[in-house]
Amino acid sequence: MTLTVYKFLLYLLLPFTALKLLWRARKQAEYLQHWRERYGFYRTPINKPVIWLHCVSVGETRAAMPLVKALLNQYPNHQILLTHTTPTGRAASEQLFSDDVQRVYLPYDVPFAVNGFLRHFKPVLGVLMETELWFNLIAACKQHSIPLLLVNARLSERSARGYAKVGKLVRQGLQDLAEIAAQTQADAERLEQLGAKQVSVVGNLKFDVMPPDNAVIQGEQLRALLGKNRPVFLAASTREGEEAIILNAIIQIPDLVTVIVPRHPQRFSEVEALLQQRGIQYQKRSSLQQVANDNTQVILGDTMGELFTYYASADICLVGGSLLPYGGQNLIEAMRMAKPVLIGANTYNFKEVSELSVQKGAALRVNDAAEITQAIQSLLKNPHKQVEMGVAGLAICQASLGATQKTLAIISHNIAR
Repeated sequence: MTLTVYKFLLYLLLPFTALKLLWRARKQAEYLQHWRERYGFYRTPINKPVIWLHCVSVGETRAAMPLVKALLNQYPNHQILLTHTTPTGRAASEQLFSDDVQRVYLPYDVPFAVNGFLRHFKPVLGVLMETELWFNLIAACKQHSIPLLLVNARLSERSARGYAKVGKLVRQGLQDLAEIAAQTQADAERLEQLGAKQVSVVGNLKFDVMPPDNAVIQGEQLRALLGKNRPVFLAASTREGEEAIILNAIIQIPDLVTVIVPRHPQRFSEVEALLQQRGIQYQKRSSLQQVANDNTQVILGDTMGELFTYYASADICLVGGSLLPYGGQNLIEAMRMAKPVLIGANTYNFKEVSELSVQKGAALRVNDAAEITQAIQSLLKNPHKQVEMGVAGLAICQASLGATQKTLAIISHNIAR
């Protein structure tokens, strides 16, 4: 595929983007806010040189936290601009950085919208997080002489096969990037096989994300509400279809309190309906003002920005997105809180970290409800094993620090050009 064909196809799809926003707004009304930004029309005032980072949603925004803080410290005379694709990403930015940064939606990848964005903000440098390859955006940045970096870059074997099918377009896009900072050597090699140049391996920024200072205290407060004498199992960042598997597992374990935190807030009501359908006694975190009823089996984690608090309150954690073929969610946060981690078989988004955590004894693989039940029961009978797994996970995190400073050096080099 050529860039010309790519542009043509996107223009054909453009009329349907409004319908897509309306469809998504059925569950999340925020999709109708700031909609003009998605077409390249902005009103955000800018009076400083702009350093721009694109963080699609919550995961990328949280991963960028140490980098954003480093940029704010090193470039006080610049405006840090974050762009997002989802309302939850934008909300996470507001929660993490408040007014220290500006935030808007990245426009759809059609030339007039992309050029509208670049003309308005005139960034001195752009940073794409993880694997966000928008080829009109990349081409426009090169045309405007704006260095564009791909950082914390990861590329699974599955994604690499998909990109290889549109080889010429991907090869040109990767080569038009100023530099690429890959998470692992395997990611770097896959990117280079697709035609990327100027690739270095700097590690994973997610290892540099530290829990809030009050996470442990808030976790203890939450644990007091859950009941200090009952074991707590956390199912974090669960995806569609996984809650049913988890409920099948925990029903076999009496006296267990299970906290289920869906990955996407628009699914809170869906998971609540499932709990009601199953006849499971539950309470919602948002309305948990006193100690949970002894009959309460599940706490529905229907709040945002509390993931470290949830981890701190739990005895055993399962990281979602891995029981079904979603690729897995971030298990590093659970390891950072020194918790024993359960993960499913589908962890290609965190392949190296997952394999290392299993190898080092920080995580256990569970393939179905029966194995989840067995793992929870085994760990509850062996508190010493829980501690060993938590210590192993924390050691992996400590040994993997440093990606932020390496990435910052790459950014500084390109700003100075």
